[in-house]
Amino acid sequence: MSSALPGERTRQPAARPGRPAPQPARRAGSPSGRRTPSATITPAMALAAITIGALVVVLLWWHDTPTIRAFGDWLTNAGRITGLLAGYVIVVLLLLMARVPALERGLGAERLARWHSMGGRYTVNLSIAHTLLIIWGYAVSAHEGLIKQTGQLLTQYADVMMATVALGLLVLVGVVSIRAARARMRYETWYYLHFYTYLAIALSFSHVFATGADFASNLKARVFWSALYIGAAIVLAWYRFAVPLRNVLRHRMVVAGVFPEAPGIFSVHVAGHHLDELQAEAGQFFRWRFLTRDQWWQSHPYSLSAPPSDHLLRFTVKVLGDHSEALQRVRKGTRIFAEGPYGALTEERRTRRKVLLLAGGIGVTPLRALFESMQARSGELTLIYRANTDLDVVFRSELDSIAKWRGAHVRYLIGPPGSDEDPFVGRRLESLVRDIRDHDVYLCGPPRMMDAARAALRRVGVSRRHIHTESFEF
Repeated sequence: MSSALPGERTRQPAARPGRPAPQPARRAGSPSGRRTPSATITPAMALAAITIGALVVVLLWWHDTPTIRAFGDWLTNAGRITGLLAGYVIVVLLLLMARVPALERGLGAERLARWHSMGGRYTVNLSIAHTLLIIWGYAVSAHEGLIKQTGQLLTQYADVMMATVALGLLVLVGVVSIRAARARMRYETWYYLHFYTYLAIALSFSHVFATGADFASNLKARVFWSALYIGAAIVLAWYRFAVPLRNVLRHRMVVAGVFPEAPGIFSVHVAGHHLDELQAEAGQFFRWRFLTRDQWWQSHPYSLSAPPSDHLLRFTVKVLGDHSEALQRVRKGTRIFAEGPYGALTEERRTRRKVLLLAGGIGVTPLRALFESMQARSGELTLIYRANTDLDVVFRSELDSIAKWRGAHVRYLIGPPGSDEDPFVGRRLESLVRDIRDHDVYLCGPPRMMDAARAALRRVGVSRRHIHTESFEF
């Protein structure tokens, strides 16, 4: 365990030979180091807005629903409402993944991805239910067989064939998003298959206006539905394309150097202009796209591994695939297209005076930045770094220097899961941090380690609202 002598706060972490020195810990946004609070949308606010929107859609359906008498009418109108709700959820999904800063900061990338995944399942299920209920309802009302009625819908109703193609595309994207399927494909393959969703949205939107009973003679409904989709498209285009392009032109980021940290682990230093305007914070990440012949078409999320400065950013990578392996050889001066900052694993989540940072493997990167930048008095900040071997430990000298300078504590626990050095076995965390229930806990590491850590924290009495995590799993 490393700590400072009483009152010792005079040294910054030492620079390693051949690389820039770490910047003094501060919070961007003002000369005093206090960051100007950014607008955020909390989970409760987001859920309330989504619920209100769904109620408006139900009211739209109710307003245009005639008296229901026969069984066929019940089926058909159930198909109408499921179709409308599927169309509404698509709008919600577009907004959730539009990378709106207020949503990213308030909900965090992990929650946004989880909500997006859940909403995607709702969309596919509602779309399938809509299709089956409409066919069944029409067949009952017309006293026809299901197969014959399906044929008539495909050949006699405008845009039904396009809607069928849209449904097929949605099902395809839903299948490749299943965890077992994702594990068998490259990230880039999964990512680009998702672009078919936009084609499905365009086809389904046309179908709704061509055959939707709620829009045939209701101008206000058509305006409302068009505004939903046009508004979502504008937000998506602005934050996914216009803002990143503006930042590229404004900040002109380039690779300043690539430095080894440990076997198979290296840091990329990024230089640029006016980087303070990005208002990036320790704990956040960017999606980095390197404009080389082989890498321009793919972007990957990497966390900042040091507090950002006005002219330099640093992120650290572990070689896990073709992209990260090739990134080791990227040349100094290579132009970078960066999107961000994203994520909510920042000091703004903090609610308690004492903080415990729990890191596993390469998950130490955002926590290393927080370890340097978090406002804390001597003894209030603790970092526990879990690794399988000594070779897996990154930033040891930097972490020791930060701990000494800040009067913080750092402890390295080396060994395989289940060993005597595994802090997540039983109630061992209590012996490592005696007043652990009085801490906010920031957690980052491999998925299995994160699951084990959450369970261990819950066993020793740390509430869920004081456990802060972020995950980039696709």
